[in-house]
Amino acid sequence: MSTLELPIGGMDCAACAKKVQRALKKLPGVENVEVLLNAEKAIIDLDPKLVSRDKLKETVLKVGFTVPAPKSADVPYYVKEGNNLQKQLFMALGILFGVILLLVVGGEALGVFAAVTELVPLWVGTLIVLAFGATIFLDVFKSLLRLEITAHTLMTVGATAALVTGQWDTAAVVVFLMRVGVYIERFTSEKARGLLRELQAMAPTKARVERNGDEIEVAVEQVVVGDIVVVRPGERVPVDGIILEGQATLDQAAITGESMPVEAETGDKVFAATIAKLGYVKLRAESVGRDTTFGRTVKLVEEAEANRGEVQRIADKFSGWYLPIVAAIAALTYVISGNVMAVVAVLVVACSCSFALATPIAMMASIGAAAKRGLLIKGGKYIEAIKSADVVLVDKTGTLTTGKPNVTDIVSLDGTTESELLQLAATAERHSEHPLAEAVRAHARDKGLRAGEPERFEAIPGKGIRAVIGGRTIEIGNRRLVPMFDEDSAVARLESEGKTLLIMSIDGRPAGILAAMDTVRPEVGKAIDEIRKLGITRIELLTGDNERTAAAIAGPLGIGFQANLLPEDKIRVVRENQAKGHRVVMVGDGVNDAPALAQAEVGIAMGGGTDVAMEAAHIVLMREDWGLIADVFRIARRTMGVVKMNIAFTALYNLAGLSLAATGVIPPIVAASLQAVPDIGILANSSRLIKQK
Repeated sequence: MSTLELPIGGMDCAACAKKVQRALKKLPGVENVEVLLNAEKAIIDLDPKLVSRDKLKETVLKVGFTVPAPKSADVPYYVKEGNNLQKQLFMALGILFGVILLLVVGGEALGVFAAVTELVPLWVGTLIVLAFGATIFLDVFKSLLRLEITAHTLMTVGATAALVTGQWDTAAVVVFLMRVGVYIERFTSEKARGLLRELQAMAPTKARVERNGDEIEVAVEQVVVGDIVVVRPGERVPVDGIILEGQATLDQAAITGESMPVEAETGDKVFAATIAKLGYVKLRAESVGRDTTFGRTVKLVEEAEANRGEVQRIADKFSGWYLPIVAAIAALTYVISGNVMAVVAVLVVACSCSFALATPIAMMASIGAAAKRGLLIKGGKYIEAIKSADVVLVDKTGTLTTGKPNVTDIVSLDGTTESELLQLAATAERHSEHPLAEAVRAHARDKGLRAGEPERFEAIPGKGIRAVIGGRTIEIGNRRLVPMFDEDSAVARLESEGKTLLIMSIDGRPAGILAAMDTVRPEVGKAIDEIRKLGITRIELLTGDNERTAAAIAGPLGIGFQANLLPEDKIRVVRENQAKGHRVVMVGDGVNDAPALAQAEVGIAMGGGTDVAMEAAHIVLMREDWGLIADVFRIARRTMGVVKMNIAFTALYNLAGLSLAATGVIPPIVAASLQAVPDIGILANSSRLIKQK
């Protein structure tokens, strides 16, 4: 089995996506299909021996959609022009719809349509209807051959009924407004895709590389890992890489959402899509194309639509049942009243697409806006989950703290000098990747001590390290590895100050203590207060430190804590909370707490765009700022509020519209003119999320 991404053009609503999905799933060799409306693509799991790309394309074309050619390196015209024309188009569409509505309703009230009907023969009117609605009628006919009923099917039946009864003017207006409705739905879908396309437009298209001693400009797709890339002022960095030469001031807004420039120099890592404001650098490409941090960001936003929440799944199911319900109401209307025009009004007033659009339009607006601010949300289900969360669990190192501890104290327990303890510790920790090990090595360098090479090294997860140096066994870690008595005054003092202790033994005998202090992020206190104001009262720190150290950190923040935890204990704590009926948000760095992040209803990683964080978490903070965590909770509440308003509005419209149509209060012409109202209402309401702060 393999996975293939197929671009799909012409999809305007959820019904279109379902039509493509059903058609592709019927093909032999296709295992699974996920059609993403906003990303305009299908993700297909298939057996390439049984089905080809050409066959997939042929199937998509048969059901009325297109398969665009892969995008070139140039930015598509709709991205270039979209930002400038978006407001003008929206205003023009509103004015156009208002004029149409006024003319249709006014014409009906003044009897204009009745007069036209008397003057023009029925056969001429019928030809006008068929000519104007040919495209829609053909699409409906093809759908019927596949035993599918669409919203246009019911409206076509309504138009046909009007023709049969001699009301060709009604049929003509219905068909005209069907065409207008198609364009409104298309515009609504394009508006929802706008933020995604703005994000895609940030992708670099050209790169300047050194090859065979020459500097040449190539399409970014032609850059390979290991290429030497040159970036000049005003240019976008085309790849993720390490600076080999030069320095630059970079705008990293495309990655972090913050336009505050940062300085980068030799040895620093830079990211694709960032802009060199000043300076000149040469860098070695480490990741290219979709494998860059920016590429993975865009992919996550594109595929967020696949992670649908419960509200959207229910709405999708209901929209599938809605058309049969409308057909039943139309039949019942005819049985009770015998009024054909009332039946036509029922068939044309119903708006099934609005139920399917109510949730995804809002979700994609919110997810797209969040991505531009440095918040990657992997789907609507996580927005829905965080809205109902009641417990927040927080890892310490690298999450609550900066993850950059410094050694503050060295205490000898057996007469060994502080310098000797520090040099032995730096040598023993030489191959450890733990932040505390780096703190020990950095402190030794600052003191002018050279770390040697251990004869043997072993990392013991959750405890520490063991190394052999000059025939002596050195152990450095917590109490689980090197037991200590709490009564020791130095231990008690250091732990009460919130310091993490590295207890060191030589050949099994306690030899010394190295104390390290990590700094709590300055914005944490304010962010925790904001989260509490949003209704989350239970926030707990999870740490491997002992209780005194944990209390010294958690106390000033006013949060609870659980201490002496191994990495595997964190997932146990998450499960215990879930067993009690709580919905859990886990905040970590995506490294040693990845299982807990995955287990929680929502895992938030402060990974700064690392591979591990992007894989492990449901929400990724592209910059290490606790203010973004409070933003996540606010975004979830606003988004779900808009979703509920969208659903309530479309339900109220359909209920009122069907009732008025079935009782003959509104004629078919007016009913057809009102059919696009829910789509416009949903778009206008959801657009508020784009500018949320």
